[in-house]
Amino acid sequence: MSTTAETLPGALPGVPAPASAAAGAGSPTRAPSRKRLVLFTGAGLIILAGAAWLGQWWLVGRYFESTDDAYLQADAVTVAPKISGYVAEVYVADNQTVRVGDPLLRLDDGTYRAALDQAKATVAAREADLTRAQAELRQQQASLEQSQAQQRVARLNAQHAEDEVRRYRPLAASGAETSERLANLVNTRDQAQATLAANTAGVAAAQAQLAVTAAQIDQARAQLEAAQASTRQSNLDLQDTIVRAAQPGRVGDRSVRVGQYVQPGTRAMTVVPVQNVYLVANFKETQIGRMRANQPVTLHVDALPGTELHGVVDSFAPGTGSQFALLPPENATGNFTKIVQRVPVRIRIDTGPATRNVLLPGLSVTAEVDTRGARDDEQKLREENRAAAATAADTAHAGSNGGSHTGLHSVETSHG
Repeated sequence: MSTTAETLPGALPGVPAPASAAAGAGSPTRAPSRKRLVLFTGAGLIILAGAAWLGQWWLVGRYFESTDDAYLQADAVTVAPKISGYVAEVYVADNQTVRVGDPLLRLDDGTYRAALDQAKATVAAREADLTRAQAELRQQQASLEQSQAQQRVARLNAQHAEDEVRRYRPLAASGAETSERLANLVNTRDQAQATLAANTAGVAAAQAQLAVTAAQIDQARAQLEAAQASTRQSNLDLQDTIVRAAQPGRVGDRSVRVGQYVQPGTRAMTVVPVQNVYLVANFKETQIGRMRANQPVTLHVDALPGTELHGVVDSFAPGTGSQFALLPPENATGNFTKIVQRVPVRIRIDTGPATRNVLLPGLSVTAEVDTRGARDDEQKLREENRAAAATAADTAHAGSNGGSHTGLHSVETSHG
């Protein structure tokens, strides 16, 4: 009986296959075992990756809050003239960089120069009025002194005439002097008294005139101060014909042109401090529970793909955005649909001048806040509210016990 050697696929014809190979080719359990091993290995790796991701999220990831509702902003200043007039010159161009105090535009100053000259002339006239009133005051003082001197002389003359009459009256009665002599002395006395009365009235008139002159001086001084104030105002108006930059930045939205007539408050241009841009991120109310000031923030600006910027939380708005809307929502009327509110969060950007030259107000940003620093605060909040709840429960329990005791006492009283 003859035998024929088996040939494995791929072997040379006429060369018998090894016994082990032949046995393996005839075993059907090898391939399924390998597939199970690959499946178990893949499943284990997936489970390990899921566990690692879950652990990373639990320890780190859940403390990161992000939003793409964030935009760069800057405290732009609208440039407007304080006075009216025609624009004579515009010193800046669109997008030009300016510093504090740089002239931006000039109004025609002819009218304001004339007003200043008129105000200066008014000041000179009021100074002359004050000088004249002061001179009149000095003259009135001299007149008063003269009237007082004349009054003293008249008083002496009247006293002397009275003494003469008193001395000659007994002599005339005894016949030693004639009655004509006594009559002359009496006449002289009466004239002296009349002169004294006239001089006294002159002194009173001079004193009254002094008061009038003093009032005129006060009036002249007040008019002078008013004229000086008008001069200062005219000078300010003349200075305001040149509008200057109130802060450094870049000129934007320039709408003023030479020859244009502008009124006070007319918007001429805007100065944007691009070097002081900051970020306002509108986070949902469900995201700000662990946010605190000075927490680190990672920023991705759409205009700078692949560039990661950094900043810190600066402050929070005192209310949600809807509270400052032109028409705040009124949820107490009609049907109610709950909408998640957003809170504006201001973020300070920490970057160099080269990057700031690229950042412009209005650019879209994705912000991610690391709130891990508030984990202790979260625990404190829980403990604080547990203590508050316990205190409220104790108060309610004490109140209920007091009410029951009062009820029992009233029942006992009624039975008694």
